[in-house]
Amino acid sequence: MKLGSPFRPRLLSALLISIFLGSAPATPAQERGELRIATSYKLMTLDPQYANLNENTSLLSHIYERLVYQDDNLELKPGLATSWRPLSDTQWEFKLRDKVRFHDGSAFDADDVLYTIERIRDFLKPPSGGFRSYVSGIKSVSAPDPLTVLIETDGAVPNLPLFFSSIFVMNRPSEGFETTEDLNAGHPPNGTGPYRFESWSSGESLRLARNDDYWGGKPAWSKVTFRVIENPAARVAALSTGEVDVADAIPARDVASLKQRGARVASVGAARVNFVQFDVARDTLPGVTDKSGEPIANPFKNPLVRRALTLATDRGILVDKILAGYGTAAAQVFPNGLPGTSANLLPEAPNYDEAKMLLAKAGFPDGFNLVLAGPAGRYPGDAESLQAVAQSWARIGVNAQPAAAPFSVFNTKRAAGDYGVWYGGTSGEAVDIILHTLLASPDPERGTGALNFGKYRNEAFDAMLARAESIAVGPERNAALAQATELVMADQPIIPLYHFHHIVGYGSRIGSYVLHPRGWTTAMQTLPAME
Repeated sequence: MKLGSPFRPRLLSALLISIFLGSAPATPAQERGELRIATSYKLMTLDPQYANLNENTSLLSHIYERLVYQDDNLELKPGLATSWRPLSDTQWEFKLRDKVRFHDGSAFDADDVLYTIERIRDFLKPPSGGFRSYVSGIKSVSAPDPLTVLIETDGAVPNLPLFFSSIFVMNRPSEGFETTEDLNAGHPPNGTGPYRFESWSSGESLRLARNDDYWGGKPAWSKVTFRVIENPAARVAALSTGEVDVADAIPARDVASLKQRGARVASVGAARVNFVQFDVARDTLPGVTDKSGEPIANPFKNPLVRRALTLATDRGILVDKILAGYGTAAAQVFPNGLPGTSANLLPEAPNYDEAKMLLAKAGFPDGFNLVLAGPAGRYPGDAESLQAVAQSWARIGVNAQPAAAPFSVFNTKRAAGDYGVWYGGTSGEAVDIILHTLLASPDPERGTGALNFGKYRNEAFDAMLARAESIAVGPERNAALAQATELVMADQPIIPLYHFHHIVGYGSRIGSYVLHPRGWTTAMQTLPAME
């Protein structure tokens, strides 16, 4: 399925909007008891503003809501804000939804939006991948009335509503700011969403109960239990035996057997990219040696080496064999055709002879050794992709030793600088968000480069991206983003590998499951079977 296709049925778009906003109330015939979901997502915190990771976004979206929502074409739709408009280049007005209440019964109003912005901007010190970059350009925020928020920015921020499609709104406490430690230690999460928090066991389960007073209508399920099952085979087994009703992140290789056992499968192209990323900053790197095992100068500083490894990467094997066709070979950060992508960037077939010539020209005629790190069980085909990339690189004399680890271990080691080159993945609301986070020069003041673990810097690209981000949403902005993407991809700070497809399986108690390209797994996407 091509993401963003103009031929996608409009009914699906409307259904997605209603489901994700919680405005598709259950009928008596549809209403069910407990929904059991096996998820690969390991919720790391109950703080909805601590880390911008899909597991937090997905699971906490039952409890918390955003001002703005993205539909399946990544278009912006009303959430807790009913409308928004720019009053000038540096001022925005957001009108809020009336008669919305938090789970503790308190009314939602503009003061909660102010608190949310202030907490992220002024209080939290999040890890890499946090939300601060979304609000770093906000100079001041005020509430002329309970249902109106005025935001003053330091400069033009034409994409501000998009930023709010990622930020969960929290209730202002009686005093001060809630800490992450307090939320994780037992302060009940208090949102406006369709489900209330019941219990959480880190790395094991999340239990939710229906919010009968939800503004969008009564949700379909009285209880929802997420079981964290990180092993893909175990998720498939749990669905096959009826232990769970829904299982996410189904490996493509298991689709046929699941269907044979009576389960149904839904899939959609992902608004994300999986890639190989290089450390281009340090002089020497862990795990990178000559053929005798002696340390060498960082080869990835040389763009010829990065280009050679790109030409030695067989994306076709990754998509056709490992993903069994449930993926698209990548040449940029989003699938072709989405706003901001370049029609000129297409995946290349491997060219091993040219890759060898480039390596020799860079001073490595015999190649070198490296450790290729990556997570295991985090993304479809991740561990297998490490093996396949290593086999491709061996054809040009680069001996790569795959090193797959659980994501929590991998993430910690990557942040600590234990790797010189690694496989990773990221998603985002739009092309510019990923470019801003993954490839822009790291700059805490500007909030750029939060996922640029390779410390890549390109001043020309930074300038082009900044110019694109200053343009209002529309064709001109999209063209500027495409040009910036072409420039940075020519330098190969990453090797885009593929855009995988999200695959979810579901059993007989489920009538339908509607996927979103952002890859969320929620009860709101799950409609009960009719009796």
